[in-house]
Amino acid sequence: MTASVHASAVLVGERAVLIRGPSGAGKSRLAFNLVLAGRAGQLPPAVLVGDDRVHLDTVAGQLWVRPVPELAGLIEIRGLGIRRCDFVSEAAVGLVADLAAGDAERLPPPEALAIHLNGVLLPRIPVGAGYDPLPLIAAVLTTTVGSGSVQPSDDCSKGIGNHISRNIATD
Repeated sequence: MTASVHASAVLVGERAVLIRGPSGAGKSRLAFNLVLAGRAGQLPPAVLVGDDRVHLDTVAGQLWVRPVPELAGLIEIRGLGIRRCDFVSEAAVGLVADLAAGDAERLPPPEALAIHLNGVLLPRIPVGAGYDPLPLIAAVLTTTVGSGSVQPSDDCSKGIGNHISRNIATD
């Protein structure tokens, strides 16, 4: 059995978001907000994997996350305490969110947007202290990377070229 790590995780669609950060950074709040956004249809269906402590394993080139057995199905809701909720027993990690990240920037360099964990290269979102991470997670899950040569769409009457290209949310 692998050692547990201080993190939370939520399965959103087919991949888990691994949420890391110091104590009090909002890991549990983000986990619950992802579940709520999934229920509201703002994101693909989302369910808790684990809150506060999780196990990470690398299998066949993928990083997998599992809840710590003693905490499975439990999540901290600030102002209510520890609550029980639905959970899954494991999920492949597809995104890492680092809360209160010291390297968070308005326009981060490409190398800040990826991380190697347990030998697996994963997309990463560095979130600055005091910033709401939920819109960033939603943006990663519903948009595509822009390019330096954005062209106006054919149906653009303004011709100013500031339109978002097609993405997984519009396909």
